[in-house]
Amino acid sequence: MNRVLSRLTFEWPTFFLLLLCYAVWALGTTVAAQLWLPLGVGLAALAAALHSSLSHEMLHGHPTSNPLVNAALVFPALSVSIPYLRFQDMHLAHHQDAVLTDPYDDPESNYTDPAVWARLPVWFQSILKFNNSLLGRLLVGPLLGQIVFVKNDLQKIRRGHRHVLWGWLVHLPALAVVVWWMVNVASLPIYAWLLSAYLAHAILKIRTFLEHQAHEHAGGRTVIIEDKGPLALIFLNNNLHAVHHMHPNVPWYRLPMLYAAKRDSYLTRNQGYCFRSYGEIFRRYFVKSKDPVPHPLWPKP
Repeated sequence: MNRVLSRLTFEWPTFFLLLLCYAVWALGTTVAAQLWLPLGVGLAALAAALHSSLSHEMLHGHPTSNPLVNAALVFPALSVSIPYLRFQDMHLAHHQDAVLTDPYDDPESNYTDPAVWARLPVWFQSILKFNNSLLGRLLVGPLLGQIVFVKNDLQKIRRGHRHVLWGWLVHLPALAVVVWWMVNVASLPIYAWLLSAYLAHAILKIRTFLEHQAHEHAGGRTVIIEDKGPLALIFLNNNLHAVHHMHPNVPWYRLPMLYAAKRDSYLTRNQGYCFRSYGEIFRRYFVKSKDPVPHPLWPKP
């Protein structure tokens, strides 16, 4: 055991931020909820969103070089509905830049095959169009994404994909830890806790809203958002998404330095797909669709 521990690298900024995340969530579900319920919901939601960003760091090899240790550090399922192992499988598959935005091979794509789109009922097309505005992504995006995610995983389990089933089975005790806390320790009502979990996913939808666009060249598919505010911290600088895709093993706190050192190079590579801030994105796309739902470069039916 000592030999294993001696070989571990350790990144203290990520570890201390994780401790802060758990402390804020515990505070939000107890003391803050007693003082003022909306405050408790807000703190719990922000902490759960940050926990998801930290889980993203863990699956990329932080804060230690041991994946089991990293997974154990984010074991409590604060985000409730996304199993860590399933997040790991899908996100690492998403990092194949050659298939980014592919309706079939990119598990995080928000585009559909035009042939599939043409067969959808009008009412469902309307929901998907609304989901392509930022307002829609905040309101219905978490629910819509969860339904599609669970449906696809159930199909895979029925086809005998044991690793998918294992991902959900491991998630159950991770969720049980959080449920135990909510039942035995927390002051936050269960309905308010579930609302905070939904809000956490909505916050994360701000980050993923336009992370990728349809583009002929793989380099031009990934965004850079030059934001340095609270959302950049909650997202752990993943708003510099093109930088992260080029250096997926670099920890979150080093991404701004990488970007600042070679800003022009990154913007050239991603074809200038860049926004100055999340405020700009809200102004431009809060009620306006960013993209068509059917993939604009996909062969038409």
